[in-house]
Amino acid sequence: MSYIVLARKYRPRSFTEMVGQEHVVQALSNALTRQRLHHAYLFTGTRGVGKTTVSRILAKSLNCVGPDGTGGITAQPCGVCNACRDIDAGRYVDYVELDAASNRGVDEISQLLDQSVYKPVVGRFKVYMIDEVHMLTMTAFNAMLKTLEEPPEYLKFVLATTDPQKVPVTVLSRCLQFNLRPMAPQTVQAHLEQVLQAESVPAEVGALRLLSRAARGSMRDALSLADQAIAFGGGTLDEAGVRQMLGAVDRGHVVRIVEALAASDGAALVRTVDELRGLGLSAAGTLEELATFAQQMALVQAVPDAADPTDPDTPAVRALAPLLAPDETQVLYSIALHGRAELALAPDEYSGLMMVLLRLLAFRPQGAAVVAAPPVAAPVASVAAPRSAPPAPVAAKPAPAVVSSRELLRPVVASARVAVAPLQEAAPTPVPARPVSPVRPPERPAPAVQASKPRTVAPWEEGPPADWDEIPLEGDPAPMPARAVAPVAAAPATEPDALNALDDPLVTRWSALFTELAGRGGMNGLVRELAWQAQCLSIDEQATPRRIVLRVERESLRQPGHRDRLQTALGELLGDAVVLEVVAGAVTDSAARRDAARRLQAQNDAEAAITQDPMVIDLLARYQGARIVHGSIRPVA
Repeated sequence: MSYIVLARKYRPRSFTEMVGQEHVVQALSNALTRQRLHHAYLFTGTRGVGKTTVSRILAKSLNCVGPDGTGGITAQPCGVCNACRDIDAGRYVDYVELDAASNRGVDEISQLLDQSVYKPVVGRFKVYMIDEVHMLTMTAFNAMLKTLEEPPEYLKFVLATTDPQKVPVTVLSRCLQFNLRPMAPQTVQAHLEQVLQAESVPAEVGALRLLSRAARGSMRDALSLADQAIAFGGGTLDEAGVRQMLGAVDRGHVVRIVEALAASDGAALVRTVDELRGLGLSAAGTLEELATFAQQMALVQAVPDAADPTDPDTPAVRALAPLLAPDETQVLYSIALHGRAELALAPDEYSGLMMVLLRLLAFRPQGAAVVAAPPVAAPVASVAAPRSAPPAPVAAKPAPAVVSSRELLRPVVASARVAVAPLQEAAPTPVPARPVSPVRPPERPAPAVQASKPRTVAPWEEGPPADWDEIPLEGDPAPMPARAVAPVAAAPATEPDALNALDDPLVTRWSALFTELAGRGGMNGLVRELAWQAQCLSIDEQATPRRIVLRVERESLRQPGHRDRLQTALGELLGDAVVLEVVAGAVTDSAARRDAARRLQAQNDAEAAITQDPMVIDLLARYQGARIVHGSIRPVA
């Protein structure tokens, strides 16, 4: 007789044998006992949690006739009648299992529904079980909607899926939905112990714990891993062998990492990574174990009595939890968790692991490590003074210069925006501050201004006059003597003639093609970046089909898939077949470089317009200490 794998041999055959899904078992058992049966059931959950198993047990409960052939619907199928034995063996004519992953079309569903008009051949109910129902096409879903809503009284639908979000809501509303949860590692470990005892296979508790964690909530995965571990260990499950088979990281390495972090010992971290590399252990597994250990440490720090006393790792967690502050533990958990996603981007996984661990060392919360303060030249009076001593007077900062209303009304330079701010140095002759009355349109009443001296501003209907200094404003401060100010030179551009230097006609034509392609919406993502960063080397109009050669510097943009999509977009634009060739090399002229040159030229023009404007020069001359805020000049779009 051929060997039967553990996942099939120990598949539950009744509701009492199921583990980890008590909420589903209770609901179905009560419904069967009270004869309150729905016509359609939907079981959802991840792989290996019992969706197909529950479906078969439900079909047996509906068709079981008992050992004597006189039984009815029951929550405890006998397992010995013809219906129970044939359903377990997969040959019951009134129980149909359809794999929607390979039978997803409307033809297969229509053929199944055509048979629903016939009553059961030997059973009490005809049960249609459709596995992975989310794989059905929309047409297939629409074909089964009417029958699913009002099936014959002898027909029951059982649907199972791992992705209920892909099932149409019209199907969900016609079914009684049960969510089978992933199983806890403790539940998986207890079931593995029972199975291995029945198989007379000796197993260490540590080995079972590793298998239950590696299963990630799936009982089928746990039993499959147990089969593999039995073969690996030659009929015995020991912790060292299972750890080697799974490539799991020994918790001792994680303990040394946490100790090195607590001591800020970078050399110890490097040695630990070298040990992991020498043993060939997984970097992702190391970060996973580190995140698990940090989670246990955070739990002990928050609730000391919440740790599992039966876990052999609990003593190490309790010993290391006081070495890190709670916020440091949270940083450790977060960086280890997010660092796993970065391993695929690293040059190799061990260099990625090294960077994650060094980041843990570098980004410890502020104040975590005690650092000796540098010697102070003079004692600080505020520290040495007694509590009753009054605080030392603080020198008031000079008030910033207030711009007069005549400068506020000057026309704005059209080519750019600029912010003028005074320096914090004290001016030799401070200008007295006064409230400024805002100029409002004539139709709006001017608000009352709180001022010690009334002030009148003459409105200009036709615009401001040419010479502002000839109009005296009552209440304005006395005019300051003008001082000679040299014109502020614009910031030198990195490449003053960059735009003029980019004059390759091939790139000019390619830039025009890129603009038209972008306007049509035919490119996105890395395909658009390929066309944007590429330098056109040649366009052969005489070749059939037309041949275009591009040079691209970045390797990530030279992927064949990006080239093919850009080639297709060019063919659709030009209305003819195009052969696109992408070569590697340094790019000296491209649409991206020309856009950057245009932006640089616009920035230089804006800075020159501001720094050479007479109004700006006059403001800098009038107000001592005034300056142009660096970075405030922006070209007008």
